[in-house]
Amino acid sequence: MTAGAPHVLDNPALASLTGPHAHFAEKRGRVLRYPVDVSPWLALPDEPDAGDWADVAALAGAGAEVPLAGYAGQVPAGWEVTFHVEGVQFVDDGLAAAPDPEAVRLGPADVPEILDLIARTQPGPFLPRTIEMGTYLGIRRGGALVAMAGERLHPPGWTEISAVCTDPAVRGQGLATRLVLAVAHGIRQRGETPFLHTAARNTHAIRLYETLGFRLRRTTAFLAARVPERLPEGAF
Repeated sequence: MTAGAPHVLDNPALASLTGPHAHFAEKRGRVLRYPVDVSPWLALPDEPDAGDWADVAALAGAGAEVPLAGYAGQVPAGWEVTFHVEGVQFVDDGLAAAPDPEAVRLGPADVPEILDLIARTQPGPFLPRTIEMGTYLGIRRGGALVAMAGERLHPPGWTEISAVCTDPAVRGQGLATRLVLAVAHGIRQRGETPFLHTAARNTHAIRLYETLGFRLRRTTAFLAARVPERLPEGAF
């Protein structure tokens, strides 16, 4: 990579959808996105122009809410920002990654139970086909899924750890930590580096990740905007 060139983690959705996750990519012009039942992530070029926004509108449809994670610029006139949360991006800086003997790999048959756990713990979006994005590990107690973590975005050489959650009934037992380290171990075994995102206000998670050996790489933002119901004539 030449000096001054953007890092793949600066626009991780674009790097994923033009790299290891290219088989998922739905594309219009320079805009890419995951299928809507896989992930809400949409990838803009680094410096989107009016034509790119027109392509976003065409992909999403009039009135649709579009996630624009990591985008720091302005949305076009007539677009409504519907969600904005400051975020942080962390990278592996010495994790004690290790497999976990209690962790089991989750698959499509586990999705109904995963969605139930996600609904109760709210770690972030998880859709019916999110399981296809990478390896997901879970811990069961009494046959029930009580904790999980897995892989989401996949820029070249990197894999994002996501969907880290624990049933409230078993919190405080270190299950999330064990699963993060187990998922990280699998990523490392492929010769890749783990990274993750969380909300800047989630101080509990940030302290945990720093304790485990993650390092803050950059601040970012989780943004969503609504496509106008009627696009102004000549806006693009």
